Amino acid sequence: MMDMRFALGKYGKHLWTRDLAKKIRGVLNKRLDELGAGATLVIDVKGVEVFDFSFANELFGKTVLAMPNEHPGRFLVVENLTDYTRENLGKALESLGLVMIEHRKDGLGLIGKFHPADQETFAAIVASNEPISAGVLSKQLGINLTAMNERLSKLISLALVRREIATSAAGREQYEYRVLS
Repeated sequence: MMDMRFALGKYGKHLWTRDLAKKIRGVLNKRLDELGAGATLVIDVKGVEVFDFSFANELFGKTVLAMPNEHPGRFLVVENLTDYTRENLGKALESLGLVMIEHRKDGLGLIGKFHPADQETFAAIVASNEPISAGVLSKQLGINLTAMNERLSKLISLALVRREIATSAAGREQYEYRVLS
């Protein structure tokens, strides 16, 4: 599993228009194609002071939307957002009903449109700092196992959480969940 970085700042400090985003998305898609399943592409926004809503919608929105079909098993993370880029990216993703992982100074979080239960589950997995089972999560969050499995299935389908096969203390096969690696 190989992770890769994509420096958005090399395209300029001010990124405007769908046309520019479409060109950059072509390069970004090639990078995603190079990654194997389970790998992460970190979009580093360092050096970008601002991008507009249409740019964010075209680059991030369409990329996230296409991930399950065009790049299954791969993960996207965005980092080094400014207040302006965070606001426009958040609104663009919300308008499309999408969410992605943001790496912030204080750790990993979600940006875009998500339910509080998604945030709660995501945060619990991040806080565990190691793979965690659905059973442990359900006890920790005080919800039944069926509801937890539904939450986890949703986070997996949104490419926010990894599911790995592990062995329980009793020697049985079980799934464990983690955010990135």
